[in-house]
Amino acid sequence: MNYKPIIIVPGEPNSIFLEIFFKTKKKKIKTPILIICSYELLILQMKKLNFDFKINLIDKNKIFSQLKKNQINILNVNYNVKKAFERISSKSNIYIDNCFKLALELLNENISNKFINGPISKKHFLKKKYLGITEYLAKKTNTKKFAMLIYNQNLSVSPITTHLPIKLVAKRLNKKMIINKIKLINNFYKEIFKIKPQIAVTGLNPHCESIHSYNEDTNIIKPSINYLKNFGLKIEGPLSADTVFLSKNRKCFDVIIGMYHDQVLSPIKTLYEYDAINITLGLPFIRISPDHGPNEKMMGKNLSNPLSLIKAIKFLDKNWLKPKKV
Repeated sequence: MNYKPIIIVPGEPNSIFLEIFFKTKKKKIKTPILIICSYELLILQMKKLNFDFKINLIDKNKIFSQLKKNQINILNVNYNVKKAFERISSKSNIYIDNCFKLALELLNENISNKFINGPISKKHFLKKKYLGITEYLAKKTNTKKFAMLIYNQNLSVSPITTHLPIKLVAKRLNKKMIINKIKLINNFYKEIFKIKPQIAVTGLNPHCESIHSYNEDTNIIKPSINYLKNFGLKIEGPLSADTVFLSKNRKCFDVIIGMYHDQVLSPIKTLYEYDAINITLGLPFIRISPDHGPNEKMMGKNLSNPLSLIKAIKFLDKNWLKPKKV
């Protein structure tokens, strides 16, 4: 097979990801998939969850000649595993890191430019070194400007600060951060969808007001928006976050940008549940993750919804991202 594959790293081994991956195998796509994980783990979880697929072990140096469309193509990463599922802990950290290292190596070698990763435990894997996988991948690829976009075909959202404690949000906000992230989002829509997106930007404070002498909405957010308007962006704000998601308001926009994580992710998940994907903009490849965590409570029950991963795979399989022959 001569097409560049979608590379997938499942992330945390004790999660629902392989379950939802197995559930995507019935969906027809043009692009082959190459999963990077432990062969033994995949077999154990496949049997535990009562799935039955043919497994195609891939040699790293013969990827294109060995890829098969109707099998699970796997690059094995060694992992000492005895049970299909265990409690999430730090003992899988080296394994997870090795999976990401191998994926980044292949992406750097232009084996592919399309990457999906499953969820990880921020507490155990990232600890206090990175806020999230977005920042982890940005560091590993030496990417200075990046943005998190939660994409849905009807409405997308993006938080200016990502997995940051709420008490630190106001301290970290600055004009440069806001401008750079909104530029990335605007350029993404222009490049991929060939449109100038209608962008709404929320304020930080309730009703974009503050009783204190210093107001972030007036001093940081509003000047950033005015600056971007000078470059021709279709952008409005700061708008009150408690009303911008009302039906008559949100239908006017392609993207709503908030100042912190839950300000925009809570509404988008309420509206679309699993019908959204997390895209990292600014990396040297297209990176997507399903919009859910490891979900330890659901492990092994075979009840998890695969819609977000299906959307991620289909997004990368679209015509405008059609893989080139090598």
